[in-house]
Amino acid sequence: MSIQQVAVIGGGLMGRGIAQNAAEAGKNVTIIETSEELAEKSMAAIQKRLQRDIEKDRKTNVEAEEVMQCLEAKVGLDYIKQADLVIEAVPEQLEIKKLVFRELDTVAKESAILATNTSGLSVAAIGAATKRPEQVIGFHYFYPVQLMKLVEITPSIITSEETAEQMQAFAEDINKQPVKCNDYPGFLVNRLLIPMVNEAIYCVMEGADPEDVDRAMQLGANHRMGPVTLADFVGLDVLLATMEGLYEGFNDSKYRPCPLLKKMVESGNYGVKTGKGFYYYEKNGKQIQAAI
Repeated sequence: MSIQQVAVIGGGLMGRGIAQNAAEAGKNVTIIETSEELAEKSMAAIQKRLQRDIEKDRKTNVEAEEVMQCLEAKVGLDYIKQADLVIEAVPEQLEIKKLVFRELDTVAKESAILATNTSGLSVAAIGAATKRPEQVIGFHYFYPVQLMKLVEITPSIITSEETAEQMQAFAEDINKQPVKCNDYPGFLVNRLLIPMVNEAIYCVMEGADPEDVDRAMQLGANHRMGPVTLADFVGLDVLLATMEGLYEGFNDSKYRPCPLLKKMVESGNYGVKTGKGFYYYEKNGKQIQAAI
């Protein structure tokens, strides 16, 4: 089956990026939202992003118009009935995702693949909420979708080889570079990256200056962004939730969230999105100075 009709559940930052990426590859894409207001907001945000691409000579007016012609935003799951592939991009909570997949299973056509953009939740648990677990697969994009080439393809122990092969081909169709992951918490990137960031926060808790920790990894490991700054950009609340998922999933002390990370989240200082984390930030996300 060649995937041509795509439905994206949720038009937030990730959902919009996923939808635009598929439309740029010539797929017909429907964004599913919960209200007309959100549907209009999703389309307006994509239009604005395309206009920015035109202004920066990354796209022509004709190319941008072709992308918009491949896109629509609708309210209600009835609009997924013709989709070959449904990609879920709702909040990173297992019970919410299971509820969504249970509903998708009743509406999507029999041959449709149901993919989750989870960054590390159990694909098997999500698939078990459906009557077609062999057609459920993890397909994790990275933000910003337009710039990041990687997608993590994560079959569960029940996912069929045919489904995995179809998603491999789809990834190549939309100009992404896929890596295959095992269905364990964090998959590959987050399992490696998030504990490193957590360890950097331990260093700060033990007295190291955040700027020194960042500078050390930038100069000594050639990282483009230091791990403490990265924590602020990811969101300390998101980082903590991911670490707790790893800790619970593996029951291994090496994934224990740093106590300072917990304190930061309890204080309501999440990083860039609140203007303060380990650093202070302006409204445009520009870093001002260390805050701790």
